[in-house]
Amino acid sequence: MTRTEEFQELRPLLFSIAYRILGSVSEAEDAVQETWLRYEGSPAEPRSAKAFLSATVSRISIDVLRSARVRREEYVGPWFPEPLLADPYEDPERSAELADSVSMAALLLLERLSPLERAVFVLREVFAFSFRDIASAVERSEAACRQLAVQARRHMDEGRPRFEADRRERDRLAVRFFDAMREGDVDGLQELLAADVHMVGDSGGKAPQLARPVIGLEKVTRMLAAFIPMLARTGGMMELHEVNGQPGGIFRDRDGRVLNTWALDILDGRIQTIRTVNNPDKLGHLGPVGDAWATLREVTEARRSAD
Repeated sequence: MTRTEEFQELRPLLFSIAYRILGSVSEAEDAVQETWLRYEGSPAEPRSAKAFLSATVSRISIDVLRSARVRREEYVGPWFPEPLLADPYEDPERSAELADSVSMAALLLLERLSPLERAVFVLREVFAFSFRDIASAVERSEAACRQLAVQARRHMDEGRPRFEADRRERDRLAVRFFDAMREGDVDGLQELLAADVHMVGDSGGKAPQLARPVIGLEKVTRMLAAFIPMLARTGGMMELHEVNGQPGGIFRDRDGRVLNTWALDILDGRIQTIRTVNNPDKLGHLGPVGDAWATLREVTEARRSAD
């Protein structure tokens, strides 16, 4: 097998590692491309292409994350990971770990870890790498990596997100939720939302956004029931789609351009959290991005006309 073939075979794994370390689709893709350049230019023949490439993409991702931390501290409003519609890497034996680790809630929890802790946790807990290979990847001793893994696991366990175990039931609830939103069905929404439901958005100051998180059944219900039907009157549409391994959707304008994504945390038959990504800089990998400000003006006009 040629190096190109080896790399292409391992590309899904490399992207999945990088995305979980970075929380960014674009930065993960750049890290994978840089990994290929280093692999292509290396004169040595590694004992294992998987070990070499995984170590390389992990080191690159750690370096990128260290500089990204500064930018995220200066970010306007809440920061969420770039939405991922489908994880390219599959492993039937670790499907549960892979799905949970890519959720918005889990990625936000990973933000609490140091870059080294995050890389060690991802490689060990999500992808089951040996401590020997992890030590090579992060350039620390195996003993140090074991300690980092313990620290990271403790931090993650303290806030580990819980989700609806039955995926079919979860997906059915999401369909009912989006149907109720589309119809402005207040009673239907209240049956599906938790009493302390949170709705939070990431706009980065570059798109319309809530002034602050909306919390509580009554407030969230009123906002959804009033706004979403008006969006439909302007030709906007909702497209159900899994987002970061959880039920969610993509909102589009009349021309099919992406306005934002929604991801739902569901537990005990109720929607606990709604996270929206509105920052256009985080949506470009999903297709052409619409003008959310123009859409908001149209929605506002539609509401005035209805009144």
